[in-house]
Amino acid sequence: MEQDLAGRVRVVLVEPSHPGNIGAAARAMKVMGLRRLSLVAPRQFPHAEATARAAGADDLLAAADVCPTLDAAIAECHRVYGTTARSRSLRWPALAPRAAAAQMLALPAEAEIALVFGRERTGLDNDEVARCHQLIHIPTAPEFGSLNLAAAVQVLAYELQLATLADVALPVETPEAPPATAAQMQALYDHLERALVALEFLDPDNPRQLMPRLRRFFNRAAPDALELNILRGILTAAERARAEADAATAGGPPAAARARSAAEER
Repeated sequence: MEQDLAGRVRVVLVEPSHPGNIGAAARAMKVMGLRRLSLVAPRQFPHAEATARAAGADDLLAAADVCPTLDAAIAECHRVYGTTARSRSLRWPALAPRAAAAQMLALPAEAEIALVFGRERTGLDNDEVARCHQLIHIPTAPEFGSLNLAAAVQVLAYELQLATLADVALPVETPEAPPATAAQMQALYDHLERALVALEFLDPDNPRQLMPRLRRFFNRAAPDALELNILRGILTAAERARAEADAATAGGPPAAARARSAAEER
């Protein structure tokens, strides 16, 4: 795999419970040229079984980032891909591994990419899925869809290697602004939720699926850093206008009425 892509893709394992799976995943990565491994709250790490199953990829284990949360693991990433094996109450579009690999190769050269794998038994929860720009589903036999964690890592690592060797990447356009990181996107969602509550568009006691749907929308749009700043500027202006209107209602005529009165006096 080309070194520039290998250096930009990090494999993120969320709360792996078996140290052997960590080692086997590291081996699957190294044989396909991937070298960046992040572990989110692993149950047992470091561990002798992880080293034994790595079978020569123990350097990846030694260099692995251990993070307390998924947000910490993906904070600097511009594009986050999550793997899923089950349907969700709120449907998220999912790519096959080969299509996902081609899409990753088509991203801007400076884009940091996270490839996120969930827990062995339960996968990613809904909040973690909401952190992903795109989901990937590995097609399996319908009567037996249980795929080992390291095997899933191997499938995705292989497809990235195959796509690189086959040169199937789409033409890359020079972006107007750098892509937004996962941390910047999360800050947008936090700001958006506060603003919607202040505007009384979102009922915090009965939010339903408004925020997950908005996350899905913006993740699909993948705004860059400049567009993100524009969006947050709009939210700030809306919050300010609402605060001024509330203050005017509490202490006098609304701002619009004051403006009309001033105009009439002139």
